[in-house]
Amino acid sequence: MAYEVDFTKVSTVGLESSPVAAALAGLRANEARYFKNKYDHVFVVEPASKAKKTVAWVHRILKEERDLVIASRPLEATEFQVENIRWAYVFYESGLSINVLYTLDDAGKRAVGFKLSDGMDVPAELADKFKFARQKSKLAGTIRGSFFVIKKGEY
Repeated sequence: MAYEVDFTKVSTVGLESSPVAAALAGLRANEARYFKNKYDHVFVVEPASKAKKTVAWVHRILKEERDLVIASRPLEATEFQVENIRWAYVFYESGLSINVLYTLDDAGKRAVGFKLSDGMDVPAELADKFKFARQKSKLAGTIRGSFFVIKKGEY
């Protein structure tokens, strides 16, 4: 069932199995607030089991670009387009959030971002490959993030 993320009243709906569910819910709400404020877009997620195409797209990019396979189980995902940018998000049980920014113009920006929920360890598959910067969020506490630019393929 699709869930419209409310950033004024943070809820763990759909994320209950995560050991850092409250922090992951705050991270998800932080993303919802960003898209509402910047693009007037309502952030709607669905269970990963219903968003298999989106999860597969994100996982394909990770594998082909950096030979990465995420060990944690995906809980929720979303995919949408705003201002000629295709966005995809996958939220994982571990507290990890991965997003893909994929500009549809040939010369546009294309990148994969990682955000770690407050209280989770850096996943082993990312630990040696990325450095994480910290940022504070009223909704999510301390978020640690990193990214890489998509260079190899067309997705």
